[in-house]
Amino acid sequence: MNFPILSSIIFIPLLGSIFIILIKNSSDKSLNNVKYVAIFTSFANLIISLFLWFSFDTSSAEFQFVENKQWVKGYFNFKIGVDGISILFILLTTFITPLCVLSVINSVKFRVKEFLVILLVLETLMIGVFCSLDLVIFYLFFEGGLIPMFLIIGIWGGSRRVYSAFKFFLFTLLGSVLMLIAVISIYWIAGSTDIVHLLEIKIPKDYQYLLWLAFFSSFAVKLPMWPVHTWLPDAHVEAPTAGSVILAAILLKMAGYGFIRFSLGLFPVASDFFTPLIFLLSIIAIIYTSLVALMQEDMKKLIAYSSVAHMGFVTIGIFTLTKQGLEGSIIQMISHGLISASLFLCVGIIYDRFNSRLISSYGGLVNIVPKYALIFMIFTLAALGLPGTSGFVGEILILIGAFQKSVLVAVLASFGVILAAAYMLWLYKRVIFGKIKNKELKKIYDLNKTEIFILSSLAFLTILFGFYPEPLLRTVDTSITELIKNYEINLAYYLTQSVN
Repeated sequence: MNFPILSSIIFIPLLGSIFIILIKNSSDKSLNNVKYVAIFTSFANLIISLFLWFSFDTSSAEFQFVENKQWVKGYFNFKIGVDGISILFILLTTFITPLCVLSVINSVKFRVKEFLVILLVLETLMIGVFCSLDLVIFYLFFEGGLIPMFLIIGIWGGSRRVYSAFKFFLFTLLGSVLMLIAVISIYWIAGSTDIVHLLEIKIPKDYQYLLWLAFFSSFAVKLPMWPVHTWLPDAHVEAPTAGSVILAAILLKMAGYGFIRFSLGLFPVASDFFTPLIFLLSIIAIIYTSLVALMQEDMKKLIAYSSVAHMGFVTIGIFTLTKQGLEGSIIQMISHGLISASLFLCVGIIYDRFNSRLISSYGGLVNIVPKYALIFMIFTLAALGLPGTSGFVGEILILIGAFQKSVLVAVLASFGVILAAAYMLWLYKRVIFGKIKNKELKKIYDLNKTEIFILSSLAFLTILFGFYPEPLLRTVDTSITELIKNYEINLAYYLTQSVN
């Protein structure tokens, strides 16, 4: 394909944000124009990304639609491309962003123009992460996303927005400083930061452990893993609805993608060595944060802790190094992107109407907003992994992969499924059923047409991939098979070298 489709997908949102900046703030008409440009830009990008998916050759494990432009002569190139793993995260990003744009129109009350500009810039940076085929480009996109999210939390967040924004920024930035040192070290060792080239060569075993830990320091915070997860509940609670959606649905997945692409791809010996550590931290995250979620009185904080638990399943799946585990971890990330986005949107909808996130403020909503109660039920059941939803597919594949690696890990992880059912059903019962404790609740209204469209779109995919995950599995199958094959070959090579 001669058309630079990946560059288009990356930079169309940026172009849209420039158009919005050029629109003068003179009247309500100009504000409507801002909204129309944001909606058109985000939906156009979704359509182009769907065309990319339909044009993608699922039988090939090679990177496709590769674009390679000279950037810093003799050192770094602006190189982008996709394989079966990265293309799904691009689709998730381009699907979630227009829904966020639509939700902003209802929920953000001031500086709407600036919010939409930042949201579109953030989309460019997130897509760039999943397209990057050069470590320097990856790092720039990966870290660049901190700034828009910092602004979203710090300007449009709640009463503790400044504290939460700085905590988010410092945690993630400090974790990534070591990754920058690792990128520089890799250039010094291999003479290149080209990811395709680095996947083909073998980084010396002696360097792998430190390099793995350096990348881990960034990905563990971003995912987040226990015990460096404490920034996430604060960030979610204070962020506006669209900010929470983007944070949970996409930003967390960048770290999971990084584990697959770099930790497994570049450092197989270190990944094998540190697998028990990953399993230990993941099990603690699943059980501990699930128990903490049970004790929460703030709906957003409960869902935030549930995200940490679900990401624990993802890291277990990745480091099982089995086909079922890896495919399950990717489906779990896509599924969590849909479900967590939906849950935060559901919380945001009633918060906009009643200005409270406390579970104790509600009760009996099924009698007042039945449409809302129905759609909230779908996502509650999906979050606890009910068969027939995408949440079940990811978790069952991860557990199958975990049983092949370690029965103990699989059994302990299974407790997370039980605890997820406990805290999600407990949340739903207290908010939706029971008596109407507060008479003021009778004044709130049910879902409007925009909200029905947003939540129905998410519910459709959640159920579709629950019954028919084949499109996702077919897309990642060849790339995952090749990843495992190369991992095993490289690991065997290093072991042979050690024996000799």
